[in-house]
Amino acid sequence: MSPRALLVAMRPHQWVKNVFVFAALVFARGTRGALFDEHLDDVRRTLFAFGAFCLGASAIYLVNDVLDVQSDRAHPTKCRRPIASGALKIPAALIAALVSAASALWLGHLAGGEPVRVLPIVAGYMALNLAYSIKLKHVVLVDAFCIAAGFLLRVIAGALAVPAAISHWLLLCTMFLALFLALCKRKAEMDLLGDGRGQHRAILLDYDHTFLDQIVTVMSACTIVTYTMYTVSDDTAANFGENNLLIWTVPFVVFGLARYLLLVSTKQGGGSPTRILLGGDLLFLLNTLGWIGMVAWVLSRPH
Repeated sequence: MSPRALLVAMRPHQWVKNVFVFAALVFARGTRGALFDEHLDDVRRTLFAFGAFCLGASAIYLVNDVLDVQSDRAHPTKCRRPIASGALKIPAALIAALVSAASALWLGHLAGGEPVRVLPIVAGYMALNLAYSIKLKHVVLVDAFCIAAGFLLRVIAGALAVPAAISHWLLLCTMFLALFLALCKRKAEMDLLGDGRGQHRAILLDYDHTFLDQIVTVMSACTIVTYTMYTVSDDTAANFGENNLLIWTVPFVVFGLARYLLLVSTKQGGGSPTRILLGGDLLFLLNTLGWIGMVAWVLSRPH
């Protein structure tokens, strides 16, 4: 077994999605007033939760690629995946998936959690994604909502690990953003595969370009509205000070969504959100760094 093939099959570039685990640590710790060493405990538990979701996701990716090996071989880009190409044998992939899943549960246990432990959240995340790989990804719209549920579980797990309360506006924003990205991915897949899309994934025949254009627009609008409502809510003002400077991050969110939608519409991206985020589009990357910088500046100011 090639270690490099195994690493590629585990898709570490997708781990960037798990940064949602840190949402509570970043956005809900302002009111905690804990000592520095207690903050370090928060960070440690959150890192355990982050690692649990990374390994849990990799376990499911390996299982998914085993289940989809035949359809992946007929795909113009997925045929290069290690399992589809034969670089990683199926028995080795299944063993690695089992080890990754067990390690994810162990890290979930170490993450603690209050009032509910992180461990069952990680287990539920893997069970949901296993069900998604086996059946739910073949059910129109349910596939997108499963992806959104996965992002919500990440945010909830991070909140339990700290522990801290998460704004309902932030949870809604997470759900709408995840649905936006999932449906954009379906649109990009339809554009890439064209009339032969049903041979790779039959569910793509159940989606319609006009419907996807409309629902993606709705999801992007909902994301902007809920994020804006989060920045101006009373809870956010309590966390970040009365001046509520977090509202100045809204333009970055609007630009990022618009840029991403443009890339999808012009068929320059959208099939892999993480690849765009990790440098696939310079403007999108710079905008993301600008948002991070603005949030960091707001956090660094005295409340």
